[in-house]
Amino acid sequence: MGEYSCMVPSVLIVDDEKHTREGLQQALQDDYDVSVAGSADEGFNLMDAQEFDVIVTDLRMPGKSGLKVIDKALTLANKPAVIMMTAYGSIDSAVEAMKRGAVDFLTKPVNIERLEILIQRALKTKTLEVEVKQLHERLDDKFSTQGIIGHSAKLADVIERVKLVSPSKATVLIEGETGTGKELIAQAIHQASPRASAAFVPVHCAALPATLLESELFGHERGSFTGATERRIGRFEMADGGTVFLDEIGEIGPEIQVKLLRFMETRSFERIGSTKTITVDVRLVAATNRNLEEMVKAGKFREDLFFRLNVVRITTPALRDRSEDVPILLEHFIKYFSKENAYDPVTVETGAMRYLQSYAWPGNIRELRNFAENVVVMQRGGSLNEFGLDAKYRGDVPGGPVLSSPAPANPLSIEENEKRLLREALIKAHGNRTKAAEMMGISRRTLHRKIAEWPELDVVDRG
Repeated sequence: MGEYSCMVPSVLIVDDEKHTREGLQQALQDDYDVSVAGSADEGFNLMDAQEFDVIVTDLRMPGKSGLKVIDKALTLANKPAVIMMTAYGSIDSAVEAMKRGAVDFLTKPVNIERLEILIQRALKTKTLEVEVKQLHERLDDKFSTQGIIGHSAKLADVIERVKLVSPSKATVLIEGETGTGKELIAQAIHQASPRASAAFVPVHCAALPATLLESELFGHERGSFTGATERRIGRFEMADGGTVFLDEIGEIGPEIQVKLLRFMETRSFERIGSTKTITVDVRLVAATNRNLEEMVKAGKFREDLFFRLNVVRITTPALRDRSEDVPILLEHFIKYFSKENAYDPVTVETGAMRYLQSYAWPGNIRELRNFAENVVVMQRGGSLNEFGLDAKYRGDVPGGPVLSSPAPANPLSIEENEKRLLREALIKAHGNRTKAAEMMGISRRTLHRKIAEWPELDVVDRG
C-alpha cells in the first residue's frame, strides 16, 4: 500500500451551494476527513493552510470557477487529485476540466456511490504517483554523493547505462581497472532493479581457490569432502530472487567456468555431494579488471561463457580519465573521514588541487580514498597546499605528473611561460627562494624582483 493506508484520506468539497456541500460532507465524513468551502477563494485559503488528498469542486461558481481550483491545486507541493462536478453535463466542460488536470468528473445531482468510486480511484492513482516518485528518488539517491560521486561526462555515460539496464533481467559485465568502483556500479544496478528488496550477494572470485569457490557458489552436503562437517548453502541459493555479483571473474579456473556456464544456461545446479537439482531466479553481474576477449584468444577463458556474460557491457573509467571529479571525490572523502575521526576537515588549496588533478592515480578511487584518510588523520584540520604534498603528487619523481600550472592562453607569451617556470621552481624548492633561483639560473635578487612584479608567485620562504 501507499502512504494513504496509515491515515484517513482528506477531502475538500468546494461548492457555492450550501446544501450540496454540507450534504456531501455528511455522506463522506464516516470514511474521510472532510472540509468544505463555499467559494474558490475560500478553498484556496484552506489549501494553503493544510494538505488534501482529493478535492471535489463545482465547475460554475460566482467569482472564480472550478477551473481555477484545478489551477491552484496543481501549484501545490503535494498535489491533490481534483474531481470536477457540473450541473450541465457538458462534454466540453468535462473535456476542459480534464485538460486542466482534473482526474475525473461527474454530473449533478451527485450520485454518492459514484462519487465514492471516483474518490477511491483518485486515491489509488495518487498512491501510485507517490510510489513512482519515491522510486525515482531512491534511484537518484544511488547516484548522489551517497554512492556514485562525480559529474564528468565519462561517469555520466556509465550512470545512463546503469539506468537503462537496471530494470531488465540482462546479465551485465563490468570492466575497469582495480579501484574504479565496479562493485558500487553492481550495487547500483541491483538497487535500481525490481530485485532491490532481495539479496545482493558478492563473491570475490580471486580470493578463493577453485575447490572453495565451487562450494562457495553452489554449496555442499555434509561429508561431501574432507572438512565438510555440515551442509553449506551456496551463494546462488542464498541470492534466489536477487543478484549475485562475481568480482574478478577472469580469475576463475576452467572447471568452474564449465559449471558456471551450465548454471547461466539453466539457472540450476547441484550442491557438491548431491544429485538433487536446485533451480533459482538469480541475476548475474560480473566484473573484471582483465581483458576477457584477449583471454579467450589465449585459450584461458571459455568463449561461450564470455558470450553469456557479455550481454550488456559497462566500462568504469579510470580516475585519470575523469580528473574533473577529483575535487568532489576528495571533498566527500575528507568530510567522511573527518566525521569518522571527529577531526576538523582539511581544506585543500588550489595549488595542491591542481597537482592532485594532474596526478595519474594508478590505484584510482581507492588510492584517492586512502590519500584523503591520510590527510585527515595526519593533518587534523587546517589547509593543505602544494608544499604539503608528497613528491610523487608534485611530479618530483620519475613518472610523476606533468606540472599542472595552467598553460597561458597565448602559447607564445614569454611572460606567461616565465611565470609558470618560476612558480614550478618555487614549488620544487618547497618555497625556498635561494634554491629556486639556483634552479632557474638567476640571482636571488632577480627572483625577489620578479615576485614583487608578479605577486601571484609569492610563496612562504622555507629557506
